[in-house]
Amino acid sequence: MASKQEIKRFRANFSDELHSAALYETLANVEKDETRKQVYSDLAKSEREHAQVWAGKLKAHGVPTKGTGQALKTRLMMTLVRLFGAGFVLPTLAAAEYADRNKYHGQPDAGRMSADEHHHAAVVQTLAHGGPADMSQGARIAAAESWHKGVSSGNDLRAAVLGANDGLVSNFCLIMGVAGAGTGNKAILLTGLAGLIAGACSMALGEWLSVTNARELASTQIAKEADELEVSPEAEEHELALIYRAKGLEADEAKRVASQMMRDKDKALDTLTREELGLDPAELGGNPWSAAGVSFCLFSVGAIFPAMPFLWTQGFHAITQCIVLSALALASIGIFTSLFNGRSAAFSAARQVAIGLVAAAFTFGVGRLLGVSVS
Repeated sequence: MASKQEIKRFRANFSDELHSAALYETLANVEKDETRKQVYSDLAKSEREHAQVWAGKLKAHGVPTKGTGQALKTRLMMTLVRLFGAGFVLPTLAAAEYADRNKYHGQPDAGRMSADEHHHAAVVQTLAHGGPADMSQGARIAAAESWHKGVSSGNDLRAAVLGANDGLVSNFCLIMGVAGAGTGNKAILLTGLAGLIAGACSMALGEWLSVTNARELASTQIAKEADELEVSPEAEEHELALIYRAKGLEADEAKRVASQMMRDKDKALDTLTREELGLDPAELGGNPWSAAGVSFCLFSVGAIFPAMPFLWTQGFHAITQCIVLSALALASIGIFTSLFNGRSAAFSAARQVAIGLVAAAFTFGVGRLLGVSVS
């Protein structure tokens, strides 16, 4: 007879596999590319088979498998897939798969499921990186490595959540600090709206500068590389040979490939840019104007919540509603962060609310002290 701890592990494994299968089925339903659709369907089928293994173990010990509903995080991720498409959530899903690839390590009754999870993680990482789903295992590993290096910058979901969180927390604390000083409703509202606009503009400008500087630096590096190709082609050909040797080619073969590559300077420059500089010539850091616009909007979305109650009420009621709305928004952000921090939705939401309220209480207290001393 299995112990309570083993039954708990069976149920957790069963639930995880069902949730993964449901998510992959959703991805398959929205995916338009037939190859990727088939990959998602195969992953869902594999997860369903894993779930059946754990369901069998539960039934063998008289434990019912009904009532294992989809977790809040799973429903949220499925909703995001339906609204924004697979590409929006793939980096988050790939990070989760990568983190869970060893979840069956040390479970002797898991059979080949541990190897399957490693394979799933590699496949999803490849898809998140934009590579073909049917690439070789070696190419998949290489793509997974480059994805892993740049995952944080390519995760739109993470950036959206953190941008909204910045606006919410900063404006919530600002408004509570002014309210603590005992100022009137109009002054608080004006402060909140000014904080929203100022913060959003600052975020937008910061993002614009960041992307612009990254693009300019990349362009400068590519220009220098192009100049080196013209001035010292022998040295650049040697660098190409070293790159191909690092990829596993023999010395003579690497030299032959490098020599052939140098016949087309554009291809040689593209290869050197990608392999030596680690840059994608087609992207160069993205569009600074779209990045600035997105940052402005995301910050504004978060910052508007604590300011809204002062539009229709005032005094104690406005402050109370401000706290309630902000807490609800903080909880929502916490739930979203649970998609990529590995913690439960309830824990992430509670932690986000607690930290936000503590910060607001601190600024309220500082505002009260400053208000008394000034008056």
